Amino acid sequence: MPRGAAMIETIKSIILDFQESKLETGVPRRLRIEAVHGKAAVCIGVRRSGKSTCMFQIMDRLLSSGVQRENVLHLNFFDDRLHNLRQDNLWLITEAYYSIYPEKKNTETIYCFFDEIQAAPGWEPFVDRLMRTEKCEVYLTGSSARMLSKEIATQMRGRALSWEMFPFSFREFLDYKQIESEGALSTKKRLLIRKAFAEYWETGGFPEVAGLGPRLRIKTHQEYFHAILFRDLIERHDVSHPKALTDLGHWLVDNTASLYSVNSLTGYLKALGHKAPKSAVSDYLEWFEDAYFLFTVRIFDASLARSNTNPKKVYCIDHALVTSVSSGILVNTGHLLENLVFTALRRLRPEIYYYKTRTGREVDFILPAANPASGQRMLVQVCESLAEPQTRKRETMALSEAMTELGLTTGTLVTRNEDERIDVGSGTIEVVPVWRFLLDLPESIL
Repeated sequence: MPRGAAMIETIKSIILDFQESKLETGVPRRLRIEAVHGKAAVCIGVRRSGKSTCMFQIMDRLLSSGVQRENVLHLNFFDDRLHNLRQDNLWLITEAYYSIYPEKKNTETIYCFFDEIQAAPGWEPFVDRLMRTEKCEVYLTGSSARMLSKEIATQMRGRALSWEMFPFSFREFLDYKQIESEGALSTKKRLLIRKAFAEYWETGGFPEVAGLGPRLRIKTHQEYFHAILFRDLIERHDVSHPKALTDLGHWLVDNTASLYSVNSLTGYLKALGHKAPKSAVSDYLEWFEDAYFLFTVRIFDASLARSNTNPKKVYCIDHALVTSVSSGILVNTGHLLENLVFTALRRLRPEIYYYKTRTGREVDFILPAANPASGQRMLVQVCESLAEPQTRKRETMALSEAMTELGLTTGTLVTRNEDERIDVGSGTIEVVPVWRFLLDLPESIL
């Protein structure tokens, strides 16, 4: 049998097997992905964050609205049987589907769901052509931030809308626990929420680890880490020095919520005996970010050059994964709390910076106004506890100075349990426990 014919048979088998399978829809996510006529809906995020389950939820809604199961075409490009699919033979997908259902061609809308499509090189022209020439709606998932890039947008001729998927937010974790978090909080509800937060603090947001005991949770997190390293970085980018990249990944996780520079990282790898030039280290950092695993936060500065040359801070996609993967020598609970607040803010906005006052005091996060004309910048400081007078003075002075310099009248100080208002010369500092801070954040972009 010719190779093309054999691949068509394989694809047909995968399509039919999926149509007979039960949809695992899991916990409804608060990310609402909507189809827009003529555009592919793209869901991107770190692997195992729930992208496929979100697609199954969309399928379930379609089936509930009367769409036939036969009109749903689903392929997961991480399926080893599809590893030979690439730009020059992706047309075999439609060939396979319409050989099963020839009567549907150009008469009925076909709902195409392609999971982890970035694994098929040159997929963009295929999807673009599919939407132009076939009667279909297209939904894509991917674990690469490049699917947000201008390059992809150009290749798709503007025929794509992207949504980012993160592991469970605290509100979604409460949904999983079936705890109501909307409206006024009674004493009982507040106690339930605080108890659930203690669990969220331990387990993090990856859907698959919710409810697992410590041993299985750590094992699962470590498997995620290795899968990201080897499949999303080493294999995807054909890395010639995988040990250097692995050692760098461990260092970055160990130093979550800490400052780094490319020079210091290059020196660290050199000390371990790796011959990784600065350019390679810069690439590695970019790839970690592309895989939605690690994130870089720059200093807030009007000068892009100064912002890029100053040390940067690193954060991980999930605070509990840090606990499972790090050596535990450098990461403390204060760093984990800061990381948790970062990921909550990152769900809302990609533009997050840290701020340094003129006297050198540091504020953990500043979010620029979403609408410069009407919005206000948001200042957030993170501190586990203000019980120590010295700590309280240091953290409030940093926020107060930043508020004065930026002309802001409010700042937020996130703690583990404290709750108060502090009046300072420049305005008011709202001290809030982390669980309430997470619930008070809007679900959409600020």
